[in-house]
Amino acid sequence: MTDAKYQRVLLKLSGEALMGDNDFGIDSDVLAALTAEVIAISQLGVEVGIVIGGGNIFRGAGLAQAGIDRTRADQMGMLATVMNALAVQDQCIKQGAKAVVLSAFSMEQACEPYSAQRARSYLDQGYITLMAAGSGNPYFTTDTAASLRALEIQADVLIKGTKVDGVYDSDPKLNPDAKRYDQLSFDDAISQQLGVMDLTAMVLCRDNGMPMQVYNLFEQGKLSAIIRGESTGTCLQPNVV
Repeated sequence: MTDAKYQRVLLKLSGEALMGDNDFGIDSDVLAALTAEVIAISQLGVEVGIVIGGGNIFRGAGLAQAGIDRTRADQMGMLATVMNALAVQDQCIKQGAKAVVLSAFSMEQACEPYSAQRARSYLDQGYITLMAAGSGNPYFTTDTAASLRALEIQADVLIKGTKVDGVYDSDPKLNPDAKRYDQLSFDDAISQQLGVMDLTAMVLCRDNGMPMQVYNLFEQGKLSAIIRGESTGTCLQPNVV
């Protein structure tokens, strides 16, 4: 391994990230650029797991508000994450990388069933390992699924890609004086309701010692910088001294 601080990471991406400037679906240029960044850190010898949302296609909570049964709506949202994972897998393969999709839903014609053991095995073999369909359970977000998968695969860090360059004390789009944190404890993020991830996801990380790094996934090179241990974005720790 060369210039890498971490051996194994879990990357959480929102489905909306794949839309680019569109209102729906997947922007092929954004998909290619994001995939290239992931492959770049994989080529450093880093084992990369990915959990991706489905909000660019369906969002379970929104469908439930429209009158669809919540369990069914969340299942539709989980299926959307499989679509996104398959798109990322396809792009990885086209760019010359090994990639596999593991699904918490059984759909073996498209992808393999998820298990922590299978995921760790593929990571050991150098596959970019996409873990789709959330946790397989309704009422849980893909943020929570990402925290759970990070713990299950024994990742060194959970990296969350967002549209801003870290965690702020208020919305930087609305408040030009918003303060960005370089480091932050999960307790502070929770008590201040900073919206980094949902509460369940942050408590899982806090209580199990899983650090989280938040960065702007649209700033080219930032993901590789995190892998090299450079200070970028916001680092969340169970305790900040």
